[in-house]
Amino acid sequence: MSSTVAIIGRPNVGKSTLFNRLAGRRLALVDDRPGVTRDRREGDAKLAGLHFTIIDTAGLEDASDESLAGRMRQQTDAAIEQADVCLFMIDARAGLTPMDEYFAGILRKHGKPVILLANKSEGKAGESGLLEAYSLGLGEPIALSAEHGEGLGDLHDALEPLLREGASAGPDGEAGPDKPLRLAIVGRPNAGKSTLINKLVGEDRLLTGPEAGITRDAIAIDWEWQGRQVKLWDTAGMRRRSRVTDKLEKLSVADGKRAVQFAEVVVLLLDATQALEKQDLTIADQVAQEGRALVLAVNKWDVVADKQAARRTLDEEVQRLLPQLAGVPVVTLSAKTGAGLGKLMPAVMKIYDIWNLRISTAKLNQWLDFQISRHPPPAPSGRRIKLRYMTQARARPPTFAVFCSAPKGLPESYKRYLVNGLREDFGLTGVPIRINLRKGKNPYV
Repeated sequence: MSSTVAIIGRPNVGKSTLFNRLAGRRLALVDDRPGVTRDRREGDAKLAGLHFTIIDTAGLEDASDESLAGRMRQQTDAAIEQADVCLFMIDARAGLTPMDEYFAGILRKHGKPVILLANKSEGKAGESGLLEAYSLGLGEPIALSAEHGEGLGDLHDALEPLLREGASAGPDGEAGPDKPLRLAIVGRPNAGKSTLINKLVGEDRLLTGPEAGITRDAIAIDWEWQGRQVKLWDTAGMRRRSRVTDKLEKLSVADGKRAVQFAEVVVLLLDATQALEKQDLTIADQVAQEGRALVLAVNKWDVVADKQAARRTLDEEVQRLLPQLAGVPVVTLSAKTGAGLGKLMPAVMKIYDIWNLRISTAKLNQWLDFQISRHPPPAPSGRRIKLRYMTQARARPPTFAVFCSAPKGLPESYKRYLVNGLREDFGLTGVPIRINLRKGKNPYV
C-alpha cells in the first residue's frame, strides 16, 4: 500500500507548485494570489524512485470553523490525519511569520513525522528565512525551490527513511537498509562516459561509438562495488548553451542536469587531449552550485605521451581554475583499456565521506576564535564587525551559520578566508562549503 504525504503551510508559500512538480503534471492551479487551493487534492507522486500519494492542501489560516477559511482548515486537518508524513512549507523569502509558528505547534501536537521545507530559497534572498526556520523546532530545514526544482535531492533523502516501510517502490526504488550511493557521470559529448560505465559494470550495458551524442536519456543502472550498492547515472553530453539548438538535445541536457540534482557524488569526465575547456569548468561550477561532491576523472590518459608533465600541468590548472573546489580529487584513467580504473571508486567514496562530514559546535567556535585572533574582521566606519557564534547547519554539503553584528558589512574576501580555513583545518577538501551570515547573538545563550 502506498504511503501518503501531505503538503502543509500557510497560504501562498508554494504548496501547489511543489504538488505539481512531484505529481509530474499541472494538476493544481497555481497563482500569486493566496488561497487559490481550497479543497485537498490527491495525486500519484514519484521522486527518484520513491512512489507515494501526495496531498495538496488549502493554506492554514487561523479562522472560525464556520467561515470559509475555517472549513478549508478542517480539510487540511483531515489531510494531516490521513498522512504518514507531513511536509511543512514556509516562504524563506518572507521569513517566519507568527502564523508559521502557530501551525508548527499544531503539527508537533499531531505527532506525525514532519519535514520542514524552506521554499523559494533560490539565490541569497531566502538565506535569512532558512536560518530562522530552525527556531520552529521541527528539525533541519531543507532549502527548496519548488518552481525551479532545486533541493529535491535533499527532500528525497529526508523522505526515503520515513517512507521505506510503507511506500511502494517502483522499478528504481530502494528498500534495503543500506541506501545506494547515487553517482552521476557527466561531461562533454564523446568524453567516454558510457564506455566508462560499461567498464565499471563489466558488460556492454550502454550503447557506445565514435559518434558524439549517442546517449540521450539519463540512464540509471544498479551496481555493486565492494559490497556497497551504487546507482549509476549515465548522462547526455553537455555542450555550451549557445551550441544547443536541437529540441531533443535540449531535453537530453535538461535530463542530465536533473541527474546531477539527484546525485550525491558527480564524476566529471574530462578528455585528456583537451581537458579543462570552458564547458568543463561550467559543468564543474554547476555541480558546485548544486552542492554535490565532485571527482574529476581524466579519460584517454593512455594516449598522453609525457604523463608526468601532463599531470603536473593538470594539477596546476585545476588549482587555478577551480578555487571554489580546492583540493578536488583528480583521477587519470582509460575507460577503453581499464588502466587507472581502480583509483576511481576509492576517490568517490573518500569525497563522499568528506561531503557528509559534521563538525561539533564546540570545535567550530574554538576554531572561529583562533581565526579571528589571527585575522580580525574589518571595521567599516570605525566599528569592527563581531563574529559571535558559529554552528554547522547541515552536511551534504557542509553548511555553516555564523552569527555576527553586521552580516551585510562582512566582505566576500573574509568569507573566503573562513572557507579556506575550514578546508585546511577540518579536511574539507574538494567539496562545496557554504557560509550563511546571520545577525544576532549566540542563540543558545
